[in-house]
Amino acid sequence: MTAGQAHAAPTDADASALAARVVTYDASASAEFRAAVDRGAAVWNESVDSVELRPAAAGQRANIRILADNGWPRAVTTSLGNGTVYMGRQAVDQGYDTVRISAHELGHILGLPDRKPGPCTSLMSGSSAGVSCTNPYPDAAERAEVEDNFGLALAHPAGVVGDVVVD
Repeated sequence: MTAGQAHAAPTDADASALAARVVTYDASASAEFRAAVDRGAAVWNESVDSVELRPAAAGQRANIRILADNGWPRAVTTSLGNGTVYMGRQAVDQGYDTVRISAHELGHILGLPDRKPGPCTSLMSGSSAGVSCTNPYPDAAERAEVEDNFGLALAHPAGVVGDVVVD
């Protein structure tokens, strides 16, 4: 029997360095867009590791307020991970997908700019991809930019971190 390589157990500092930053959202005023907002947040949670979007608990002040209105969808950021998203009915009335709109506007709150014109594969191409585009997922460059924005340096992209195998 041969001895394996010993690895130090992760410290609390290691765990906190790898922990996602939690950004809360309040979709209580998003009216008919509530499910689309929750799905847009889930898309980001599936796509990146450095930030996690969660609904705010009752009585908790949220980082992001999400409102329904009759205008064009938009996001007003106050700082990275903070601001207001307007789920505008004008784009929906024109045929744009509500989950794509939600994920796109949340992308602004996560620090991404519009990238117009652009293909449907680019979430931040927004409306320039056309009404037939329903892709709510950020592309690799958009995911990497959010990871960088939130400072999770994936210093161990594959291998062993402490005694935990990462892939």
